[in-house]
Amino acid sequence: MSSSYYKLEVSERTKLKTKGVKLLRRKGLIPGVLYYSGEKNVNIEVDKSILFHAMQSGQRIFEIEQEGKSQFTMIKQVQYHPVTDEVVHLDLMRVRRSEKMTITVPLVLIGDAKGVKEGGILSQSINQLEINCFPTDVPEQIELNVEDLELNSSMNISDIKLKNDDIEIITDGEVNIVNISKLVEEEAEEVDETSDVTADDGESEPTTEGSTE
Repeated sequence: MSSSYYKLEVSERTKLKTKGVKLLRRKGLIPGVLYYSGEKNVNIEVDKSILFHAMQSGQRIFEIEQEGKSQFTMIKQVQYHPVTDEVVHLDLMRVRRSEKMTITVPLVLIGDAKGVKEGGILSQSINQLEINCFPTDVPEQIELNVEDLELNSSMNISDIKLKNDDIEIITDGEVNIVNISKLVEEEAEEVDETSDVTADDGESEPTTEGSTE
């Protein structure tokens, strides 16, 4: 579980018109907006390289400083340039440490499944899930141990066991996460072998047409 957060340096933005925003981007700054329910939105700007490293950190909650006080935020939306794929705008949403929030986190499988060792193929259906928790409890990822998963078996969301009771999984418990099945090639070979046997059993000795007098 995360106990500290990536510190994201942001500044209040004064250039709001299109011309000013374009000038910011030329300087390597990304314009953005900081939202918080019930309060006035704040126009912000953040250095492109700083934002890149923050997004690559793997964390979901970022600590910023606003009016001399630490605030906690999460990325609400990122807009990308349609051609260059560079970030052109950022929306941050403030969160309170004393209030639970809903957030999506990565779902990671750990361990070597028995079914794979038996020759099966492992298929993972989802790689993230929604949880509800306090910002101070947001995990970098949720792990599911699949070591005991056998051939022709599966695991669902309900199979995840969390150590922290303050974290609630929002994703439906019946949603499938992973399953292990036989190799398709093996199944195809079995069908082919059966077909060959059936064909052999159906063969008959050739007959001579016509009759003799």
